[in-house]
Amino acid sequence: MYAIIIAVILLELTHVLSYSIIKRRILRQHAWDLNICCGKTDGGGINADIVAHAALPNMVLVDVHRLPFRDGQFNTILCSHTIEHVADPDRFFRELTRVGDDVTIVIPPLWDVSAALNVFEHRWIFLSFKKVHQSLPPYVELPLASAVQRCLGQRIHA
Repeated sequence: MYAIIIAVILLELTHVLSYSIIKRRILRQHAWDLNICCGKTDGGGINADIVAHAALPNMVLVDVHRLPFRDGQFNTILCSHTIEHVADPDRFFRELTRVGDDVTIVIPPLWDVSAALNVFEHRWIFLSFKKVHQSLPPYVELPLASAVQRCLGQRIHA
């Protein structure tokens, strides 16, 4: 019984470290020209998402596979905890590199087990223990994710 409690506490601590502490530190490194799929977070430049989660400055609604920006428009792009949700990570990454020079991808690392294996929200598991990437890390489909999400009636991000 105690082993289960300790395991749950460790999972939660790694998740808080990954999603709260490290993510916040990355966001504060500098102002990001484009904060793609920003959620409720202001990146300091243009904030873009598929829906407006909060009232943010410079908010733009986008289709992640057809970004409404010109080639090379941005110097720095932050893509935090997004690419694991989309239907085609390669296509999305090509769009990001089309519109930006320096693309930073933040993913759930394998050491954050509760996020990396989240079949309720994620479609892909990225095979990396690093949280921050400048290129697309290897990935595989998260087993059962599509079936679980369909059964729950969740919106599948095209």
